[in-house]
Amino acid sequence: MNKTNLSGLVPILLIGGLFFMFGFITWLNGSLIPFLQIACELNQVQAYLVTLAFYITYALTALPMSAILFRTGYKNGLILGLFIMAVGSLIFIPAALWRTYSIFLAALFVLGTGLTILQTAVNPYVVMIGPRETAAVRISIMGVLNKGAGVIAPLVFTAFVFSDVAQFDEARLALLEPAQRGLELEALSARLIKPYLMLAGLLLALAAYVWLSPLPEPADEEQEKTDAGDGKSGILHQPQLVLGAVTLFFYVGAEVIAGDTIGLFGKETGVRNFSELTSYTMGFMVIGYVLGILAIPRWLSQQKALTVSATLGICLVLLLVNASAESSVIWNTLFGHTGVSPIPDVVLYVALFGLSNAMVWPVIWPLALSGLNRKQIHTGSALLIMAIGGGAVLPLIYGAMAEYLQDLQSAYWVMLPCYLLILLYAVKGHKLKQWRDTGAAKN
Repeated sequence: MNKTNLSGLVPILLIGGLFFMFGFITWLNGSLIPFLQIACELNQVQAYLVTLAFYITYALTALPMSAILFRTGYKNGLILGLFIMAVGSLIFIPAALWRTYSIFLAALFVLGTGLTILQTAVNPYVVMIGPRETAAVRISIMGVLNKGAGVIAPLVFTAFVFSDVAQFDEARLALLEPAQRGLELEALSARLIKPYLMLAGLLLALAAYVWLSPLPEPADEEQEKTDAGDGKSGILHQPQLVLGAVTLFFYVGAEVIAGDTIGLFGKETGVRNFSELTSYTMGFMVIGYVLGILAIPRWLSQQKALTVSATLGICLVLLLVNASAESSVIWNTLFGHTGVSPIPDVVLYVALFGLSNAMVWPVIWPLALSGLNRKQIHTGSALLIMAIGGGAVLPLIYGAMAEYLQDLQSAYWVMLPCYLLILLYAVKGHKLKQWRDTGAAKN
């Protein structure tokens, strides 16, 4: 391999490594929610404050982080983001020592803030390093790494932190004296100290590696365009971008619900390995990404892939909310030969949302950023990153519905409007280039 090829390969490998790290940290939440529900003795709504604290940072800090990124450039922005995440990981140590839920939430907020600047940097980077029509494929490749980490993270968490989950059965804990129960829960909480200390060290090492690595600023085919100055070049005058951000808001909410609620839902339905269930959702997402890489644009356009994803999501919601919680027929038919303990079909439907969700993020990004010059891409990317705030709001709504209805299964109705909006964007929303002329369409 010559020097030119090597210099082009290093940024891709580095960005791929960052996507893996994003996924590992993000999808730890799926195991962290039932863990903290037990350790901190939380109800459904309180448990989903984990997603609120983590994902609300995207809505609150994306624009400020975009302004920082515009001044510092991509490389320095990545270093700053990794350093902030390391600080967030270290805050887990006093939170675990004192078993204080508010400090856990503060740690998650700081982690999310660091991730915001990283996401604001790397997503448009992946879009701009090649042709726009194949951007969904590049993002899908990164998605395989991201969700592959999501498969691994719950398994690692369960193996090293929560392997004896049966010991912390609610019925058993309720029989203990308050002092003894407190001691056991404090010991459980303290198990988080070593993993997050190691994570902080890894993030700092990765920041040092980024600093030493040749990571050039990406060149974009539209970067020489300048704003016309007539007031119509702002991002709010770009319907495909604004509608894309709205769609992403609801999509991320649906993705987080599928990944982070499956653990508590599985626990409720009697699944023994409930802390590992996020891996199932992420596994199906990886399969979806691989299918997308193979099919786009060879057999499916980006728009058609989005339509298929939304339609599958709608079908899964309808199946899930109407299915029997006792049946495991589908699992036994499809996966009975694997020897893995069966899970109820209703839980499997939640995992299968990973398949319907996989191509939504990779497709919406290039469609939403279509037609923007480089200056607009910085702000437009921040707007799309802000949409990740949907992961803060919708799981909390799900938790409130579950608490009110006393039924986790029925609460999944909240996902139906999410997929309907994705379908609307796939069919019409991405084509709009002017607010006043709704008939103007460009593919």
